[in-house]
Amino acid sequence: MESSVISSATGSISKLCSFIILLLFFFSCSTFTCTEAYDALDPTGNITIKWDVISWTPDGYVAVVTMYNFQQYRHIQAPGWTLGWTWAKKEVIWNMMGGQTTEQGDCSKFKGNIPHCCKKDPTVVDLLPGTPYNQQIANCCKGGVMNSWVQDPANAASSFQVSVGAAGTTNKTVRLPRNFTLKAPGPGYTCGPAKIVKPTKFVTPDKRRITQAMMTWNVTCTYSQFLAQKTPTCCVSLSSFYNDTIVSCPTCACGCQNNMTEPGSCVSETSPYLASAVSGPGKASNAPLLQCTSHMCPVRIHWHVKLNYKEYWRVKITITNFNYRMNYTQWNLVVQHPNFDNLTQLFSFNYKSLTPYAGLNDTAMLWGVKFYNDLLSEAGPLGNVQSELLFRKDASTFTFEKGWAFPRRIYFNGDNCVMPPPDAYPWLPNTGFRPAMSLLQPVMTILASIVFLWAYL
Repeated sequence: MESSVISSATGSISKLCSFIILLLFFFSCSTFTCTEAYDALDPTGNITIKWDVISWTPDGYVAVVTMYNFQQYRHIQAPGWTLGWTWAKKEVIWNMMGGQTTEQGDCSKFKGNIPHCCKKDPTVVDLLPGTPYNQQIANCCKGGVMNSWVQDPANAASSFQVSVGAAGTTNKTVRLPRNFTLKAPGPGYTCGPAKIVKPTKFVTPDKRRITQAMMTWNVTCTYSQFLAQKTPTCCVSLSSFYNDTIVSCPTCACGCQNNMTEPGSCVSETSPYLASAVSGPGKASNAPLLQCTSHMCPVRIHWHVKLNYKEYWRVKITITNFNYRMNYTQWNLVVQHPNFDNLTQLFSFNYKSLTPYAGLNDTAMLWGVKFYNDLLSEAGPLGNVQSELLFRKDASTFTFEKGWAFPRRIYFNGDNCVMPPPDAYPWLPNTGFRPAMSLLQPVMTILASIVFLWAYL
């Protein structure tokens, strides 16, 4: 009797817990977007799309749409961003400046003036550099490229102007667009719903007058590496001065060589057909062509513990590009290591300390020097950049044991790189588990020989 009561109570508690968890899940999904991504090294990073209605027209409004890249180290590279949405009513786009839609759609019902776009779900792209001035606005015409907030804040925004017709002409009749999508240039970003916020205020060039938008709404988009691509895009290899072992990137870290099912997926650097494979007729410039490696990653980051001084230690970082059809412009590297709070000197790279958590300075952002090594060239003799870091030792934490000298995490262009397994890290001589095993074998051989000789005698 008592056991049945206990089991009944236990079942009721279990059901109650399940109900509470389900309730919390629905609450979290109603408060936040369920598909939102979270980056521990950039917890507040996002792309914010601000839609400012600056004037009313007889059948709609004129708005300036601006995208702000508030991500510290993740940027949008060529061929640039693509923004889409779905109109709430039967709106049309009469004209645009600083951007254009990729399709006009069916505008056959209009006579005389033909709209720029009549699609229910328009797709907008940025204009290219060199666009005539009468078609430009501020922060436009960069080919859709947006740099990260830390690396280049002056180029971390992109704008276009749109004149919308068949829409409301007051704050109460305008309907917000829905289903925003952002490709940069591929998938990876998930956008939340548009939300009305306080109207944006603008300061005139003479700074003597402030105007404000008729109406403003924001859309927030967050990035997920899992949505961006099925496989990783970079890997990490390790080496040190105190051990001859070079720990390579894990095998098949970004994919495996499979010329049986995917012929031509990679090409050897010694292949006589390399030149024709890279620049042959009909070869798409954006289709990756990797050098054949065991890891099959487009980018490898090598961390080498180079020298040990009395009060300092030195590290060499090398970034190698294995893609024969890709130049990485404005590349960056994010490295997490506990000794970055004592970084003394950096050679040939720019440096910015990132503090995702207050009081914890263990993350650094590194990128190339402009016009020197800010371009990581395609695979080949020039397809690498390198630098050296000099750290001051902290006696309370510094050690070469147990892999302490190697990074905890590395990002390249905002994507998390595959690290080797911890038990494969280079070890100090005459210490640790593996040296003991290497000494054990000859000792056992000698003992076995003695036993054999004793038995024979």
